[in-house]
Amino acid sequence: MTVTVTGTVTVDPRLGAVLPAAAVLTVAAADQVRLHPDLPPDVAAAFVRDLGAVPSDAPRVAGTVVELVPAPSVPGASLLDAVRVMDRLRSPGGCPWDAAQTPASLLRYLVEETYELYDAIADGDREAIREELGDVLLQVLFHARIATEDAADPFGIDEVADELVAKLVGRHPHVFGDGEVITGPEMTPGEQQVRWEELKAVEKRRASALEGVARSQPAAALVAKYLSRARRAGVPDDLLVAASDDPLYAGIAGSAEPDPEGALRAAAGELARRVRAAEDAARAAGEDPAALDADAWRRRWSAADRT
Repeated sequence: MTVTVTGTVTVDPRLGAVLPAAAVLTVAAADQVRLHPDLPPDVAAAFVRDLGAVPSDAPRVAGTVVELVPAPSVPGASLLDAVRVMDRLRSPGGCPWDAAQTPASLLRYLVEETYELYDAIADGDREAIREELGDVLLQVLFHARIATEDAADPFGIDEVADELVAKLVGRHPHVFGDGEVITGPEMTPGEQQVRWEELKAVEKRRASALEGVARSQPAAALVAKYLSRARRAGVPDDLLVAASDDPLYAGIAGSAEPDPEGALRAAAGELARRVRAAEDAARAAGEDPAALDADAWRRRWSAADRT
């Protein structure tokens, strides 16, 4: 009696008709290669062409039978598609505009997309958040793809991800390390922040508490970040408040507001709401908002209190 021995090989359909390296010899030596019915049609067709594979309803043969089964979907699997599309756009035969970009030419898009994501989050717009997160991710993929072409210091998206993983693991020893406690009742949130800064200082070998702060961020956020870093380093508040005579700086330094940029944005939003409400009230009264004088603006301004 002839015995049929059946084994399985897991393949990732997102990579196309590609076998895992460790399974190539096993599949090559098989008497029959069968296809799991859940494989995408295009991938299955390629395996039929390249390996002589047969569909799942074909009769089994005697000998060694290997079935190719799709790998289960895991979080992040679609990132492979995004990386592959970005590579295609940047490669010869791809998109001329994408191929012509440089890190410098993409800077304004990085800033714009970040602000658009900020607005979507502030507005609580779930659909817009999903879209804008994708646009920010595109910037990461784009810059990483361009970086592979640098002759002196090339790196790609894998090196970016590896460095991120190493950073996250290194800064969370309570999760990945030897059990150091930096959360819970043993340590306050403020002490946790101090410990994280200590870990980053060791990691970055920073010569100053202010190193690593992005200087291109909006001025209010920059001042707040500098103040936060300086306070964690132990600089007394009276010295910080007296560091500049500028009234805007003094207001931020002397305030307990942890996010002056966010507070100013909220104030800007309230101003915009009031101006638009007054304009709408003027239109409703048959007036041209562009022609309002100071007295007319005062009359219509109270309309904002009713909206």
